Amino acid sequence: MNNLIHGTAVGIIETSSIAKGFEIADVVLKAANVQMVVNRTICPGKYMVIIGGDVDAVQASIEAGIVAGAHTVVDHFIIANLHPAVFPAISGVAEFPDLKALGVIESFSVASIIEAADTAVKTTQVELISIHLGMAIGGKGFVTLTGDVASVEAAVQAGAAVIEKKGLLVEKVVIPSPREEVIREFV
Repeated sequence: MNNLIHGTAVGIIETSSIAKGFEIADVVLKAANVQMVVNRTICPGKYMVIIGGDVDAVQASIEAGIVAGAHTVVDHFIIANLHPAVFPAISGVAEFPDLKALGVIESFSVASIIEAADTAVKTTQVELISIHLGMAIGGKGFVTLTGDVASVEAAVQAGAAVIEKKGLLVEKVVIPSPREEVIREFV
């Protein structure tokens, strides 16, 4: 996942159909010169396709994928300049950060949680801890982040606003001075 160059565009289509997921994956790759980043099933019986490339190519591919997915498309996005901390957070953390305040944003879709994470980390000085995408949590997604309380509150508010616009926000919390045990097993 980390082989994308900072500054490239990233797009995702999340679908309620595994069969359509395969079709969407094929369509997006044939529509323009893009790179497959993630192509897999997610709980509960959904499918996600994440691609990367230049903005115009990703735009063309995602538009073609939305048409192919039709009524099965749950969520989608294109981010023209994904923050470089997002993909490593999806992969998991290499080193556990010093927890100051803990922010958690939870969404009904994996696509919107990636958008929220990107927005949150671009809003203020916070560090992404992890982004969990749909496996073993009923197809939901959540992002965890840390920083000083004011920064985490601002980042969580900004990230949650992205999800709220789509009507997919489950919950958002900020915990000042959390115990490490609260988050350790999720990263």
